[in-house]
Amino acid sequence: MTPSAPAGLSRRTILLPPEVGNFRVIVSMDIRISTPLMAACALILAAAPGEAEAAGQTMWDMKALAKTPQVFPAEGIREEGVRALFYEGLPYKGKPTHVFAWYGVPKGKPGQKFPAMVLVHGGGGTAFAEWVRLWNGRGYAAIAMDTCGCMPVGTYGNWQRHEAGGPPGWGGFDQIDWPRTDQWAYHAVADAVLAHSLLRSFPEVDAKRVGLTGISWGGYLTCVIAGVDSRFRFAVPVYGCGYTLDMAFAESVRTLGEERCDRWMAWWDPSSYLGNAQMPILWVTGSNDFAYTFPALRKSYRLPKGKRTLSIPLRMPHGHGGPGENPEEIRAFADNILKRGAPLAAITGQGRDGRQVWVSYKARVPVVRAELNVTKDTGPWQERNWEAIPAQVEAGSKVTATLPDGVAVYYLNLTDEKGLVVSTEHVEIGQ
Repeated sequence: MTPSAPAGLSRRTILLPPEVGNFRVIVSMDIRISTPLMAACALILAAAPGEAEAAGQTMWDMKALAKTPQVFPAEGIREEGVRALFYEGLPYKGKPTHVFAWYGVPKGKPGQKFPAMVLVHGGGGTAFAEWVRLWNGRGYAAIAMDTCGCMPVGTYGNWQRHEAGGPPGWGGFDQIDWPRTDQWAYHAVADAVLAHSLLRSFPEVDAKRVGLTGISWGGYLTCVIAGVDSRFRFAVPVYGCGYTLDMAFAESVRTLGEERCDRWMAWWDPSSYLGNAQMPILWVTGSNDFAYTFPALRKSYRLPKGKRTLSIPLRMPHGHGGPGENPEEIRAFADNILKRGAPLAAITGQGRDGRQVWVSYKARVPVVRAELNVTKDTGPWQERNWEAIPAQVEAGSKVTATLPDGVAVYYLNLTDEKGLVVSTEHVEIGQ
C-alpha cells in the first residue's frame, strides 16, 4: 500500500524529458501544491546506466554506513559454531530497524587476523548459518545477514519477521511509490554495507581483506553493492546481474507503467551502479538460468572498470546451498585475492574466422581441457539446448575449435588441472 502524504502534501509525479544532458531525470515525491518551486529544487538526478556515480553517492550515504553499527543480542536463536546477533539498520517508516545476522570465525592463534566474506542470500532465503560455516572452514571469517526484516526461524520462503525488521523483499516492485528510503533495495544494500562495516570492526578480521558474494537476488544486490561500497576487495555475483528488462523479471517492471518502470530501473537496477565498480568480479552462472539471461549478463559484466572473470558451466542448477555456495571457482578467486593463492585462468582474447574459433589465455595452473559449448536454438534463453564439443588445447596458451553447421550461439569453457572452469564471452552468430 502506498503511504499517504502528510497534511498539506500531495503525491505527485513530475514527468520530464527522458534525457537531460547525460542524466536520466526521474522525479516522484510529496510536494506542496502551492509551492512548485520547492518541487523543482528537490529534483532527484539518477544517473543513466553505466554513469551512476551521482546516483551511488546520492542514494546511500557511505560516510554514515561506513561507521560500525550498534550490536544487539539475538536471544533464543542458536546454531553450532556461529554467533547470532542483531545490528542497527536504517530507519524504516520513521522507526529504527535491527538486522539479523550470523557471524563466524575460524579457530586460530591469539592475535591472528583472518580474511573475511560478506554473504548475501537470495529469494526465499535468509541468513544461513551453514554458509558462514562453509567459509569458516575455508579459513575466512564470515557474516550472513537477512535482508528482508526476518530471522532464520521458520521454513524456506516463510521466515519469521521480527518487530524491528525493515521492508520485505523481493524486487520491491510494489513499493515503487513508497518513499525511496523505505523501499526494499535501498535497505537491502544498506544492510550488506553495514554488515561489512561491522565485520571490519572485529579485532580478528583483517579489514583490508574482505570479499563479497551473493546468490540470485543476492547476486543482484552484490552487483549494486559493488558499485556503492568500494572497500570490498572483490565481488562474486552468482546468477544475479543487471538489465532487468532483459531477464525473467522484465514484466514485473514493465507492468508498473512507463514512468514507474523508468524510475525502478534508474533507482534499483544494477546497471545504474556497476559502472562504478573498480574491484575484480567473478561472474558465476549457468547456461540456462531461469532468471538471468546471457544478454543481461553480458551487458552487466562489461560495465565495471575492474578485471572480470566468467565461470559458466552448462545447465548449472539455480539455488542456495550446494549450487550457489559451493563452486570451487569462488573459493579459488577469493584465495587468490585475499590469500595470494593461484589465480583462475585468465581469458586474454577470443575470436572467430568463419567456422574456426580461438581463445588465448594465461594460466598459472595448467589448462588441461576445453569445450566448445554450442546451441542451434533461438527463442527463450532458458529453453535452449546446449551441446559440449571437445576443443583443442594447443601450445602457446591457445584453444581452438570448429563450429558445427547451424550454430546460433557459442562460448568456450577452459578447465585447469584442479577442475576449475573459466569461460569466454558468448557469441551470437550473425550479430
